[in-house]
Amino acid sequence: MACLALSLQPANGPDILLQTREWFPPTRALAALSSFRQTRLAFAASSAASSSSGHNKISAYLDSAIGDDPLAASSGQVVVGIESKYRVVYRLVNGIYVLGIATIDRASDGGLTNNVFECINTVNQAVSVIVAACRGVDVTPEKLHRKYPEIYMALDIVLRGVGSVRLAAILSSIHGESIAKMVHTGIESENRIRGADTWSGAAEGLSAERRANLEAFSSASFELPQETLAAGDEVAAAIAPVAQLTSEEQQKELPAEEAVEEKDPFAASDKINKPEEALVGGFKKAPNSAINAADPAAALSGLEVMVLPQAEATKSTFIGVEGFEGEYGGIEFSNEEASLSEAFEGFDNAFGGGLDASEFVTTKKTPKPQGLGGLEFLATSQGPPPAQAAGAGTPLENLLVEKKKEMSGPEMNIVEEINAEFRESLLARVGFKGTVILRTIPPKQSAGKETEFSFRLEGTSRIKRAVMMSSCVSSLGNGMFHVRTHSKEEPIPILKFSLLPHLTPLPLRLRLIKRHSGTLLSVMIQYASNPELPASLSNVKFILKLPVDPTLLKVSPKAVLSRAEKELTWHIPDIPLKGPAGKLRARMPVDLDSSEGEVEVHALVKFSSQGALTLSEVCLRPVADGIAQFNEVSHTYQSGTYLCN
Repeated sequence: MACLALSLQPANGPDILLQTREWFPPTRALAALSSFRQTRLAFAASSAASSSSGHNKISAYLDSAIGDDPLAASSGQVVVGIESKYRVVYRLVNGIYVLGIATIDRASDGGLTNNVFECINTVNQAVSVIVAACRGVDVTPEKLHRKYPEIYMALDIVLRGVGSVRLAAILSSIHGESIAKMVHTGIESENRIRGADTWSGAAEGLSAERRANLEAFSSASFELPQETLAAGDEVAAAIAPVAQLTSEEQQKELPAEEAVEEKDPFAASDKINKPEEALVGGFKKAPNSAINAADPAAALSGLEVMVLPQAEATKSTFIGVEGFEGEYGGIEFSNEEASLSEAFEGFDNAFGGGLDASEFVTTKKTPKPQGLGGLEFLATSQGPPPAQAAGAGTPLENLLVEKKKEMSGPEMNIVEEINAEFRESLLARVGFKGTVILRTIPPKQSAGKETEFSFRLEGTSRIKRAVMMSSCVSSLGNGMFHVRTHSKEEPIPILKFSLLPHLTPLPLRLRLIKRHSGTLLSVMIQYASNPELPASLSNVKFILKLPVDPTLLKVSPKAVLSRAEKELTWHIPDIPLKGPAGKLRARMPVDLDSSEGEVEVHALVKFSSQGALTLSEVCLRPVADGIAQFNEVSHTYQSGTYLCN
């Protein structure tokens, strides 16, 4: 049996839910869950003990490490129990363990009798259910309790086995109005999603109901007394006496019936011979139609006209929330002949300088250059213009010079990508991936020769795992590698590595502060640069995902609003290494009141930097000092998924 039970177990706290098959006792499932919790706590305690009794330098890193618990990985499996052993497949979703319990029975040849991948698939489907119920990966016990009935019934269906089509139907109806609809639409859900006809299911239901009625009536028997039957016959004879027809009368009636049936169905109607007044008599004309057509006010008297708000409703309101003080105003209606700057004047004040119409709309016409569209700059028989003859050369000549430049040898650099997630000001997770890129001499210049050289990596103490392309790179030991490959036009990633989480450098520290008071939402993003970066970050983009399309918005400093994507983007030209923390503020009204619930807001950061040094301190060096067989070009480090919740 693939999966016997499903459970939701928080990292800290009692179990939330347990769903078992009919033949699997819940007591054994509870014993397996208790063993899993004890195993997880024992692993965490042993990890903490080893760090406290070990080296001082390593323990300092472990204290600030992310995921000291060995079972705090995103997914995995563990065998628990002493006498009755079970295999527990788990996935960790924001502090909630989704557990699947299966047996570990083995066959006589040593193989497994059950398929562990089916249990893993069931656990993944359960994760999809709770993520859909919580409307995102921010899964908390409070959100699970709000949707407990829907999650309970959905996991009960998932435990018994569902396909992808049925699972999609469950996820789409988990926030619906009826739980019974989600449970009882299993027969027709696949047909509806694939667009097939549903008459077969309805016919089967009607057929089953008819068969049940026939069986019920066939088994029922009852008898009436003879006195009742005789009294009924007398009443029937008195109400409608039976007239017995002779054979001749029956024969006379048959031709009359045949005459009625043989009537031509395409014969003209009798109404066609009636006068025109009779045909149009069903239409009633309104009295005084000529007057109504000439008087538009009378024709529009039944329409409702929306009343504009009063002048007090459009005036600005002072908000005194700490850190977000200011005037929040509406829109003042003015005459339609106002100029463009006057029409946007109210918006400038209300937005606090956030969005200025003059930045996007201009009334000045740019002069079009006169000439031949650039052809006059090409060299002709008359020679170049005087200004260009005295200068360095035309752009076309510079382009030709650059094309003539040839690579003196293979080029190498390191491209690094960092992913991080902050929750308020705390670092929740971090990941670092580095790639060593090789650019060989183009095939036209290499004349068919292979690229072959050796290099050495330094500063690899932070590396956790590394893989290399064995088809063109081989390891010589002691951090030395040998490259041998054919020349290619495209860059070749020859080696990839990842860093330890607790030794990963962070270019930026982020903090997201959200205040929801009534229907007013205030958000502030604080950021600070790492003073140990090789160079300051420039051209940094902060993207704030808004919960709604705002009708009124105030930002500081200036930002760009995308209503289609519901995003607010700040562009920071430069972030100094040693300076005060920067602040980005936004304030807007939302539809949801703070008493009804909280809105979810998160921010993304995009940055990229190039330089001679890398962020991970990994360096490319020649094997022999002073003999460089390759050229080292600028290294790049950039952001992957760098967000703050």
